[in-house]
Amino acid sequence: MSVLERINSPADIRNMGIDELECVCAEIREFIIATVARTGGHLASSLGVVELTIVLHYVFNTPFDKIIWDVGHQAYAHKIITGRCELFGSLRQQGGISGFPKRSESPYDTFDVGHSSTSISAATGMVEAASLHGEKERKVVAVIGDGAMTSGMALEALNWFGSRDRDITIVLNDNEMSISPNVGAISYYLNRIMTGHGTLRARAEIKKMLSSIPRIGDRVIEFSKNVEDSLKSIFIPGGFFQDLGYTYVGPLDGHRLENLLKNFSNIRNMKGPVLVHVVTKKGKGYAPAEAQPHKFHGVGAFDITSGLPCSASTKPSFSKVFGDTLREIARLDERVVAITAAMAEGTGLDGFAQEFPKRFFDVGIAEQHAVTFAAALALEGFRPVVAIYSSFLQRSYDQILHDVCLQNLPVVFALDRGGFVGDDGPTHHGVFDLSYLRTIPNIVIMAPKDEGELRHMLYTALESPCPVSIRYPRGVGAGANINENLRHLEIGKAEVLREGRDVAIFAIGSPVAAALDAAEKLKKRGVSVSVINSRFVKPLDVALIKEMALATKRLITVEENALNGGFGSAVVEFLADSGVTEVAVKRLGIGDEFYPHASQAYLKALCRIDAEAIVATALEMLEF
Repeated sequence: MSVLERINSPADIRNMGIDELECVCAEIREFIIATVARTGGHLASSLGVVELTIVLHYVFNTPFDKIIWDVGHQAYAHKIITGRCELFGSLRQQGGISGFPKRSESPYDTFDVGHSSTSISAATGMVEAASLHGEKERKVVAVIGDGAMTSGMALEALNWFGSRDRDITIVLNDNEMSISPNVGAISYYLNRIMTGHGTLRARAEIKKMLSSIPRIGDRVIEFSKNVEDSLKSIFIPGGFFQDLGYTYVGPLDGHRLENLLKNFSNIRNMKGPVLVHVVTKKGKGYAPAEAQPHKFHGVGAFDITSGLPCSASTKPSFSKVFGDTLREIARLDERVVAITAAMAEGTGLDGFAQEFPKRFFDVGIAEQHAVTFAAALALEGFRPVVAIYSSFLQRSYDQILHDVCLQNLPVVFALDRGGFVGDDGPTHHGVFDLSYLRTIPNIVIMAPKDEGELRHMLYTALESPCPVSIRYPRGVGAGANINENLRHLEIGKAEVLREGRDVAIFAIGSPVAAALDAAEKLKKRGVSVSVINSRFVKPLDVALIKEMALATKRLITVEENALNGGFGSAVVEFLADSGVTEVAVKRLGIGDEFYPHASQAYLKALCRIDAEAIVATALEMLEF
């Protein structure tokens, strides 16, 4: 029996010696690599924190003591040793365990996470709750990455709690990366000459040199330990955190298990706010991930020996088509600039960054800043394109409304991952953007039916004098023609793809393909269907909607977005406001609930936005 097989909870590791714990770490790494190679997942981050995870659960009395993992990309080892080892093979699979901490799964998952930089705020709330409950012995730990620490939310919480007379332990996991390489002054601060890996190497080299000095070497080392604390504030980044009210500890080597155990055993008894700076290596233990941690941040199934994906589509992804098209336009228009929030590769902007480094801005995990920054660029005559995942743009709603749309500035929002994202689950499904943007004045909202139309929409958006949002799905396209010359699309004008007399289907974005498939199936049943590629949620093609409503008396709207306030709602509102009442309307879209992690195809069928559901809806309306 392996050592790992004997672990059903953290209590099982607390009686182990250092040798057994080292074996546990090695086995966990092998297990994570083998599982993620089959299921896909967030590999590099979780490999980097194996020792840290073991130490935290060894030293702290979890689940009574609380550990909050920021984002959750680093929580696989945590899941394995908290009773989910046998379930780990179902990671991110339909009906299986989530890729992120989830309270419904385990009492050890103390807070549902998925978006960056929430851990310190959550931890401070738990500390204050423990105080109000009179639970003086409870310890609370937040584990946050160096990339997430650059977010305004993390800094707000850090700033507020530093003045509180409460115990908290904040572990800064410094692996020199979030997803894309970190940017900004805080990242620079953490990686100065006497921080991170440089500090640890320098300490080891100096100690080795001093030890070699006959007779006095050991005494010099002992003396240096005594003065180290007084020198620390001069040479390492503790000064910043200490000025905020935190006792700074570190930097500690995140892969020296015995050293971590000794330090955290002492840290557990420290009073007041404590920040522990731990240096780890993203992808630790798997050579391909160590060499290219950004490529192994989130991966699909891959071959362990080579590190290469098991399957790769020959069709380009929507993200790549977007990035390539933006470069094409930028070559002709020097006003075009690109902005992302620590997701250059994920949004397809890595090529733009290489070709136009002066016109590319990665602002780090700071979506609010990204939007207002773009507003100022637009005000000064540039044409900024802000590329952010749909679910992440939610964090900057006020800036979109107040700083961009209120001033009617020509900022283009490229919303990647619009719709269901699949295995990453409810924290990442981009199913609310049509609703949360539609209520804002001045903004134009588009969604392409395929990757070819995405190109024309981007071109159109960059010619428009107002804010524009373009949302498109995760993954590869249908193989549409992406070699056409770019052309302007008339704002607010839909495209009739198929004409029929019985039912009119108005689809927006990726569901257009399902609508066309449904029309073919209905034709075989003797039903004549019109299919409209709506293209625009705002402004609507109201003339065409009214024409089809009067002609067919039956409309179906289809969207991969929440029904509440979405595209279908806009159509119904128009019909009601314009007095068109003699028409039946069925809205297909995403219901008023959060949907789990599963394949995109499964989720579309579950929400009845696939071809079969459209066929069934049409037949029901026709009383077949």
